[in-house]
Amino acid sequence: MLTLASRLRALDDAALRRTLAIRAVSATGIRDFFDLAETLLEPDAVQRALAQLDRATVAVLAVAGELSIATDPDSAPTAPTLAELAERLSELAGSPVPETDVAARAAVLDSLMLGRLSDQRFRPYDAVAAQLLTWPARGLPAATELAGAPAPSALAGVSATDTRFTDRLAAERAFAAVSSIAELVTELAREPARELSRGGLGLPDTKRLAAVMGAELEVVASFVATAARAGLIAHVNGYWNETEAGEAWLLEGTARRWATIAESWHAALPPDVRGILARRPGVSWGEGLRSFVAWLYPAGGEWMDGRVTEFADDAELIGITAHQTTSPAGAAVLAGDLQAAIATMTAALPAEVGAVYLQNDLSIVSPGPLAPSIDARLRGLADVESRELALSYRISATSVNRALAAGENADSLLDFLRAVSLTGIPQPVDYLIRESAARYGRVRVGPTDPGESPTQSYVRSEDSALLGTIAVDQTLAPLGLVRGDGNRLTSRFGSDVVFWALSDARYPVAAENAANEIVHLRRHQLARVVPVTTVDPAIALVEKLRASDGGEGQAADAWLARQLDSAIKAKQTVVVSIAMPGGVVVDYLLEPASVGGGRFRARDRRADIERTLPLSSIISITPAP
Repeated sequence: MLTLASRLRALDDAALRRTLAIRAVSATGIRDFFDLAETLLEPDAVQRALAQLDRATVAVLAVAGELSIATDPDSAPTAPTLAELAERLSELAGSPVPETDVAARAAVLDSLMLGRLSDQRFRPYDAVAAQLLTWPARGLPAATELAGAPAPSALAGVSATDTRFTDRLAAERAFAAVSSIAELVTELAREPARELSRGGLGLPDTKRLAAVMGAELEVVASFVATAARAGLIAHVNGYWNETEAGEAWLLEGTARRWATIAESWHAALPPDVRGILARRPGVSWGEGLRSFVAWLYPAGGEWMDGRVTEFADDAELIGITAHQTTSPAGAAVLAGDLQAAIATMTAALPAEVGAVYLQNDLSIVSPGPLAPSIDARLRGLADVESRELALSYRISATSVNRALAAGENADSLLDFLRAVSLTGIPQPVDYLIRESAARYGRVRVGPTDPGESPTQSYVRSEDSALLGTIAVDQTLAPLGLVRGDGNRLTSRFGSDVVFWALSDARYPVAAENAANEIVHLRRHQLARVVPVTTVDPAIALVEKLRASDGGEGQAADAWLARQLDSAIKAKQTVVVSIAMPGGVVVDYLLEPASVGGGRFRARDRRADIERTLPLSSIISITPAP
């Protein structure tokens, strides 16, 4: 432990923080570097670190421990060279193990503070070697098994027939997932969903989103998590809302939409899981993969299996896999070739169309999946009625008013419909749009002058009858509208609240500013993700360790005191070597009683007297035979 404590003490602050992070060290109970070294070498801490190592790396550690055992009990163990390790590992494996591979794995173990790599020699710390010796009793492999046991049979490949089937099924799932997430993002832009304090969405919001997405209630949470992982929605101030990235994503093609989701899924894979899947991306994710994971991580198979399973469900959801078999596009994602994945998915997805049929009954029918830019604009003009492969919409006075409030006008709407319609513009559609545009703005909402407090907004109209209808409309009663001067109503609520209430009540309302100019409001602001600043606990622990460190001399005295304290607690007799004046070294058989002030008091078992000796004179302390 002294060796490790000294090594930790010699690290710079950045390296020390990195060590604390990769070993997940808690600051509880750690006062100095000796406590830290003791914590790192505790059996449970060592086992946790070993559970995250692959088989070949643990084999290097185990074989190094075996080769470090001294054949002569009177001599200290020596660290084997990397060449000796490579030779022994090659012998056990029955095939050559490159020395460079051994060196790379020894460097990983060295960074984890499980052993020491120096001068082309590597040796595990005694506590680590001792922990590995307990593995057979735990049902875990010994050194010979770690290095010699072959991998399970190769992961199942996929036949050409299965590939075509998988490709088709995965494309269907990818299209369904993209469509559902697009509906989710669009709906959250219209009305955000509240996150419960205990986590998750409430049942009313879940039902609303499930209906919009055409999905089962059980998968709504998965779709929300997938969209959030891709940055399309964000949780801000207790609500899930659309982000700027989500708004831009809605205008992209289906294949690129899918690629964004797939890329975020791949980026979220833990590095160790990504490494496993990248080795054989076009394989079955069934029992073969799970057996391989259990073999590759001998002490962490269950832990690793859980990490693979965690992302396997999402992979099925978005078309990376189909029936636990990697799709061709999914294989490209796992291999890191996103452009190839997009090309593969583009060929598999149904072609997008850029034209629709306008009907006399004010409905709009798409003969196939619409180009996103056309779909987005149609949603601003009409309400979606059917969300199947062929979308259908319906135009109403309310939907046209919504488009006008967003900045459209009669000419721009008619020009757009004329450009995308395969059936021209039916007369009822033309009449509805022009009539709605003529009526738009008959009711105006704006902010009141600050001097008119406590009111915050007004509603005005030159149509007295219409204003009177608004004043007595019971659906608007919560606004507390009060008759003001002239053709005005006032409210204690802000102009945006009043505007959307009137809009929902289907009045031809427009928002205006203080200069009576029409302005276009956005109902819900885009969510802006603000990075959360967290304090790294490792920083405080490193500062604490540095503050407790008093230099080499104090560190040596602290180590001696630690050994004597342990002997006192265990009531253990020890042999203490003391440097006497003149260079003579005397060994005392002592039973330590107390330590303090740079000195220690002990009972001399041979002379049967009590001695008080300075810590600075101690050369070594060893347990009595």
